[in-house]
Amino acid sequence: MSVQQYDEIGEAYEGFKALPLEQYAVVPSFLALVGDVRGKSILDLASGTGFYSREFKRRGATEVLGIDISGEMVAVAQQLEKNHPLGVRYEVGDVSELRPLEQQFDIGLAVQLLGYAPDVATTERMCRNARRSLKPGAEFFVLNQSPDFRFDGPTPERYGFRSELTGEEAETGPQVRITALLDPPVSFVANRPRREVYENCLRAAGFRDLTWVPLTVSEAGVDTFGADFWADFRANPPLEMLRCRA
Repeated sequence: MSVQQYDEIGEAYEGFKALPLEQYAVVPSFLALVGDVRGKSILDLASGTGFYSREFKRRGATEVLGIDISGEMVAVAQQLEKNHPLGVRYEVGDVSELRPLEQQFDIGLAVQLLGYAPDVATTERMCRNARRSLKPGAEFFVLNQSPDFRFDGPTPERYGFRSELTGEEAETGPQVRITALLDPPVSFVANRPRREVYENCLRAAGFRDLTWVPLTVSEAGVDTFGADFWADFRANPPLEMLRCRA
């Protein structure tokens, strides 16, 4: 997957969080899944512009290191840190070739990371590098495209995103173009791994207690738009979460 596509998005990526799917389903669901981080150190792999890194630092994490392959994304994160210092560190790095870190972390995050591996071997290498960087017993939280999303089913467009097949197929699953319906729209391309690719690679890397967790719409989302507005989302969720233990 091209780093360039993310270098070109840069700052616009921050705007994703204002779209209904992110604001009322993805972000609250992921924050709830990770839970209480007070006193914990966090490794945020594929940290992008640092949204979750900052949020968990504000919620009491002792130390947060964000790593992303896109220099432009990391530059945006570092500028946001400079403007409002929280003590979050960021660096440019490829998780499939991750350098040995000076310490192991209490919690690992991988938001939309594994869909960028071009094949199973790279997916497994990413998982092994994550496992190596976490303390024994640490929890690892993954957010990704749902392996069960039906491209001929209800779409997430009313929630701010378009998801369509490109027609290309990777070893891990079909290639997908995701468009955030901002003004102007922002598109990026990733693979959508099959469920067993995640499970097999995480287990091979030494993770255990794998549990898939669905996204839910927050009360604020129901209050703002009404329950019926979310019918397409419930019928065909575009994203799914996964938790496991090192």
